[in-house]
Amino acid sequence: MSLNIIGISAHYHDAACCILQDGVLTAAVQEERFTRKKNDSRLPESAFLYCLEEASLSITDIHCIAYYEEPVKKLARQLWSGNKNIDFATFLNRDPNFVEKQLRNRLGYEGPIHYYSHHLSHAASSYYYSGFTNAATLTVDGVGEWATTTYGIANGKDLSLFEEVVFPDSIGLLYSAITSYLGFSVNSGEYKVMGLAPYGEARFADKIREMIISGPDGQYQLDLRYFEFLEGNKMYSSLLEELLGVAARKKDTKILQVHTDIAKSLQVVLEEILLEKAIYLHEKTGMENLCMAGGVALNCVANSRILKDGPFKKLFVQPAAGDAGCCLGAAALAHVSLSGEWMERRLEHVYLGPAYGENSIRPLLDAAGLKHQDFTGREDELLRQTAEKIAEGKVIGWFHGRLEFGPRSLGARSILADPRNPEMRDRINAMVKLREAFRPFAPAILVTEAGKFFDIDHASPFMLETCQVIADIALPAITHVDGSARVQTVTRETNAWFAGLLQAFYEITGCPVLLNTSFNVRDMPIVCSPEDALACFITTNIDCLVLENFFLEKEDLDAGITDLISSIILEKTLPELSPNVYTFI
Repeated sequence: MSLNIIGISAHYHDAACCILQDGVLTAAVQEERFTRKKNDSRLPESAFLYCLEEASLSITDIHCIAYYEEPVKKLARQLWSGNKNIDFATFLNRDPNFVEKQLRNRLGYEGPIHYYSHHLSHAASSYYYSGFTNAATLTVDGVGEWATTTYGIANGKDLSLFEEVVFPDSIGLLYSAITSYLGFSVNSGEYKVMGLAPYGEARFADKIREMIISGPDGQYQLDLRYFEFLEGNKMYSSLLEELLGVAARKKDTKILQVHTDIAKSLQVVLEEILLEKAIYLHEKTGMENLCMAGGVALNCVANSRILKDGPFKKLFVQPAAGDAGCCLGAAALAHVSLSGEWMERRLEHVYLGPAYGENSIRPLLDAAGLKHQDFTGREDELLRQTAEKIAEGKVIGWFHGRLEFGPRSLGARSILADPRNPEMRDRINAMVKLREAFRPFAPAILVTEAGKFFDIDHASPFMLETCQVIADIALPAITHVDGSARVQTVTRETNAWFAGLLQAFYEITGCPVLLNTSFNVRDMPIVCSPEDALACFITTNIDCLVLENFFLEKEDLDAGITDLISSIILEKTLPELSPNVYTFI
């Protein structure tokens, strides 16, 4: 009889659910993909039901639910903080039994529940899916129960954490505070600051160094005079504005050179601290492999710096390195505990979410009266036509196979375009993604060709590191201002269709690279269903849509029908989440 374990992360930032069957990851998905609420933190009921369905199991087949944090310790930290957002009603809802009550009452689950600490779940989510037989682990985020940074060591099935930095001292909260100061949303805008940094100079680095004091071993401290997150109103205090000598930027106002300089300074200091602590971790463990997790591990520029300039020979970052990915770690810890066996398989891909076939898509297109081409049985023709449209300068909405797990679109729910077109980045930012003009796009490339176009000597399937562009042909749409790119390498073994499209584009243009960005618009989750894809297609300036075997062109659609669909969709748009402060409750 197989061992079936559900992993859950919820009630913090980005709720998610996964299922392990005899140590094999069968399914994983974030709740936001179903609810269409960005970073939805609620109990992942829809994701839970999907995982059961994908695994062909009922709830009685589940041997345990593994939960990604320890509620009692988390509650202790919340009460200690004195956060003004934690009132009596909140306290009652966050009693130590709240999580178990939800798992029992809302999911109808009656079996064992295993709880694991937040940072141990993070570390496990990287190590147990890395394929390494031993490694050091480094987890850096805003905060778990109490820990904000942890150092660990893993050998075989054994994983332990030997040192931690505790709240309120936090590299993640430092980064989030500056993110808020620069006018971006906390918990989702940090990667914008990373993208803004190459436009600036690090002239504020010494000022930011005053905000964080490095200590012995793995320790450091924040100068809390510059922060207000303990109060629960905003991330930074007025003293930060005095320190930097410039008022905080208001959201959606013009980005000035001073803002890019602050972003650059923050990135420089972050890399310095992470590299210093990685060197300490290597000295402490003697390991050659490093596994990183936590929200800060999504900073692909810092990851590249650690790999390039640090002492570790190999680095693995689990692609859903934020809180969503903790469900993978909790499930892996439960598997090791219950089976006595460890997981040596490397996570080769994250196509772990729902897929939709012809029986879902054809009736939808027919009911909506949308003109389309059906390439069923002629997939090579579809790939060729799509590649030709991209070469002509068209922007493509690409929907194929199982949805990706994690924050990146990796060729299942993607927006694709020609990276050689110098106007394409600005066009997609302004007219498709509806986002800031400075934001870079990532390239996807056949793994066999990657070394010819980018300064990289290994596979990079998850867009979690940057490298320099070395191509003989200009790729302005995916080359950042500093000459770098966040590369995704693609293989036929993990995504045959996407690899086939890249090959077709290569044959037509001599370029095996496509611009690849997530299939969504600003402040909305990546599309999940065919309905989501159609909504995004119709309400933006995407030129063509590939829905599995079906091909739609915007210019062929009846304007009256699309206007009607657009009006219905816009009426249902969800409000944006509060952007001002880190979510502590």
